[in-house]
Amino acid sequence: MSSAADAIRAHAARTPPGTVLTGLIGAGIGPSLSPPLHETEARRLGLELVYARFDLDDHDVPAAAVGPMLAVARDAGYRGLNITHPCKQVVLAHLDELSADAAALAAVNTVVFEDGRAIGHNTDWSGFARGLRTGLPGVDLGAVVVLGAGGAGAAVAHGLLTAGAGHVEVFDLDASRAAERASTLAGRFGAGRASAGTDLEAAVGAADGLVHATPTGMAAYPGLPLPAGLLRPDLWVAEVVYRPLETELVRTARALGARVLDGGRMAVFQAAEAFDLFTGAEPDAARMLEHFAALTTPLERQPADVLD
Repeated sequence: MSSAADAIRAHAARTPPGTVLTGLIGAGIGPSLSPPLHETEARRLGLELVYARFDLDDHDVPAAAVGPMLAVARDAGYRGLNITHPCKQVVLAHLDELSADAAALAAVNTVVFEDGRAIGHNTDWSGFARGLRTGLPGVDLGAVVVLGAGGAGAAVAHGLLTAGAGHVEVFDLDASRAAERASTLAGRFGAGRASAGTDLEAAVGAADGLVHATPTGMAAYPGLPLPAGLLRPDLWVAEVVYRPLETELVRTARALGARVLDGGRMAVFQAAEAFDLFTGAEPDAARMLEHFAALTTPLERQPADVLD
């Protein structure tokens, strides 16, 4: 833990006074595009902001280190930190307050320090909802299958139901986790709005849309998250993985003629909301989308942040 704490302090020490100090805590985050997205948008708004990566793997510390790392960052004068896999649930025990959505999701991806207090927020769900609304306008939300019941799955299911989805069916390799997630969603949005799936073929066959929210498709976990034969042209497909943008699921669904949403919009919109929380300044999300496109074209560094 000492090296991680030292890295946080060192980053603060070499930053000019008056600069907004922010960063990201997680594992395997070296390829994250969050630093250039945040720092470039800040410059365009006339703000001094720095955004650093604090990779658990680099310091050989477990997810539990997120608590002490937050404490060091707060003492060092950071404005806030983004939190990613595998710390989104672990961090809950180290916060003084949760936003309503973070409490409902039991997952935090953004921590803001205010008056010595650490306040947890979740911008993943709203980032996904905004990405779906702008990237796949007008799709039928009557019945949607969500693959994955972790932090990413919770966020997208919450976003879907907030956007008016009639019913969300959640699948996970851990059936008990899917059941727990569905129960929580039904308790928040109403009985009958969410359920844990047991028959994937039947569920996808009856669904209007499919959202994938597991690491499958990343460089380290190649492949499809479900049999290709279950996909069809009239089934819209949304992806959470954004590195690479062209996952096997995205390529396969698009080749069939299905409407497809890659993970880029969710990544950008959740970052834009976190930026607002850190700075109090509203970023230009459309400009950030253009910047993201420039960062990911033509070459994509891998692996990725998957929001889990």
